[in-house]
Formats: sequence, C-alpha cells, structure tokens
Amino acid sequence: MQQVIDLPNYAQNLQQLVADLKGMLPAPQLSVFNNDAAALARSYPEPLKLRVGDKAPAFTLPDAAGVSRSLRDTLRQGPVVLVFYRGVWCPYCNLQLKTYQQILPQIRAAGAQLVAVSPMTPDSSNAMGETNGLQFAVLSDAGNQVARQYTTVFRNPEASIKAMQELGYDFFAFYGDKSAELPVPAVFVIGRDGVITLARSEGGDYRERVEPAEILDALG
Repeated sequence: MQQVIDLPNYAQNLQQLVADLKGMLPAPQLSVFNNDAAALARSYPEPLKLRVGDKAPAFTLPDAAGVSRSLRDTLRQGPVVLVFYRGVWCPYCNLQLKTYQQILPQIRAAGAQLVAVSPMTPDSSNAMGETNGLQFAVLSDAGNQVARQYTTVFRNPEASIKAMQELGYDFFAFYGDKSAELPVPAVFVIGRDGVITLARSEGGDYRERVEPAEILDALG
C-alpha cells in the first residue's frame, strides 16, 4: 500500500507545469498550443489502433546511438512498456518520460523494460534522453511507420508550427522529413508472448498522459 501512495502522479505534476508555462510563454503562443490540444481532443477521442488481447505488431527501430532494436528480441527478456510520444520540444512529453523514469525501478523489478518511441531522428532522441536523464531505450520511428500501427498519426497544425518558430524552435529540425506528422501519445504493455495487456491513451489532448500507477498495475 505504501508503494502505491508514493508513486509519482503525472496529473499533479501537470498542474505545476501548466502554471510554469503561463509564466514562461507569451500568451498568444500559449493560446495557440492550448487551442490545438483542445481541437485534437475533439478530433481523436479514441485514437488507439490496438486493444488488450491483440498481438503487438513486430518492429525494429534504431535507438539514440543508431543501434537497431527489435521488439521480438526485447520481449525475450520480459514484458515491454511501449510509450509513443511527440518530441523533445514538447514539455508534456518531457514531463511524462521524466515521471516514468521515476518508476523505472518498479518496472524492472517486474521483469519488464521501458521503451519510448517518437518520429524524431536518433540525434534528437539522444537529446531527449540526455535532457531528462533517461535510463531506458528511446527509439526513432522515421515517418511514424510503427506508431501508425498502434495509435493515430496526424499532421501538426501550421498554427502550432508557426508558434514554435516564433519562440525560436524549428519544428522540422527534430525530424527526418517534412511531413509534420506526430503520434497521439499512447502507452502499451506487451506481455512476453507478444500479447497486449494494457492499451491506453488519454486521447488527442497531448497535455494528458497515462498515469504511472496504471502501468504498474498492468505489470501486476
């Protein structure tokens, strides 16, 4: 019981992040991002392509060092917690992965591994890992070829890309193409037999993310 009480809580940390962003970002750009999140919530309330009991599609992707990693080989070592996120520029992605980093000992104690996937290049993925002190694999899914098998992929609106540019961020510099496509954030727990035991997304509103407790409950 004490372990559950002490688990990090994304929703609580999100409240602080939202307050911080209000003080850090100009109101016009912040409004664009918040309107984008609200619109995506309406457009993609149920973004998942797979459900509990489905067989997880196999894949092989490069990690931040460019080394190929396959789901099949990773599953030989135990269950996999598979996380799809947007990019290092997304403050909510950073908060999510830092929060999951805090439960990495419990994930490993359950015999599982944590793997995060985004369409960013390996160099950008490496920056994600270094910035947040991540100690788990961060893979690059060029063109969202894997992501679109698991969750919905959409084009980042021009208004959001422009707002990023106004803040000094070149959105396209993080990726290997100009598609501007991003995955709706999602989390899957895949058993050693390749069968999905948890399939969760909070929908298109990328500010909301799956809580650590749900992941650990699925690992049982």
